[in-house]
Amino acid sequence: MENQQVTGDIDVRVALAQDSETAPEVLYKLASDPSSQVRAVVAARPDAPAEALRPLARDYDRDVREAVARNPSASQGNLLRLVADADRRVRWAVAANPACDVAVREVMAKAHDKELRGLLAESQALEPDLAAVLINDVSPEVRERLASHTNDPEVIATMLKDRTVRVRKGLAINTRTSPEQRHALARDSSPDVRAVLVRALELAEDDLKALVTDRSAEVRRSLASSSITPEHIRKQLENDADPAVAQEARGYQPSTAATRTTPAAPRPAHRRAVGKRFPGKAAR
Repeated sequence: MENQQVTGDIDVRVALAQDSETAPEVLYKLASDPSSQVRAVVAARPDAPAEALRPLARDYDRDVREAVARNPSASQGNLLRLVADADRRVRWAVAANPACDVAVREVMAKAHDKELRGLLAESQALEPDLAAVLINDVSPEVRERLASHTNDPEVIATMLKDRTVRVRKGLAINTRTSPEQRHALARDSSPDVRAVLVRALELAEDDLKALVTDRSAEVRRSLASSSITPEHIRKQLENDADPAVAQEARGYQPSTAATRTTPAAPRPAHRRAVGKRFPGKAAR
């Protein structure tokens, strides 16, 4: 393979860039290929030599830079450059890279791109000091995403006091909340929070009994239509004073209720916020 030459039409060069037997020095030559398609293939290879990835992280073509941003072999230096890239798709790709370390995440926490901060907020192994920064993020969407994903009991306890309803709605779908925290959410001042809670999380019997007589008809309706509501609780709602609630309880069908009431999980870069679509625009 040492005598391979970078010749032929684009299909031949792409095949060469994809070939697991292609020598590192040939990959290095292909990293400067006139075709962005060839360069992107090299940029995506975990075994690409560092000397090849370095210039590709500065490539004028977005797809090439994005491929480096996703490459688990990308160096910290390359990721630090790309997390500040002018193109948001490149920045977001860095957030999903398993090689994204604490130094890169620290940059993400301070980025002007609120979607990038939101992706950081959804990290399962988020460092406590970075979580502490995001708890006070200027964007309610970022705080909501932290609330719905964090597994840190102290972060959850702090966010229960957040004055923005959508943030507490994020907590209301977080399966890592404790029974005590769910009890607090079941008594939240916002009916929107309580309505989301009964559709998303299992609650203690005492909380369910209190919600059967909730002052908000929308909360009771959500309880009646939720796939996780115990049948004996739903039975109590069949004679609710609100006709819509009673109808939901009497007409409940398990086969359709699960798809109707289970909140959708947020997806990085194309997520759905609880109760409102997150626009995912780059700057704030």
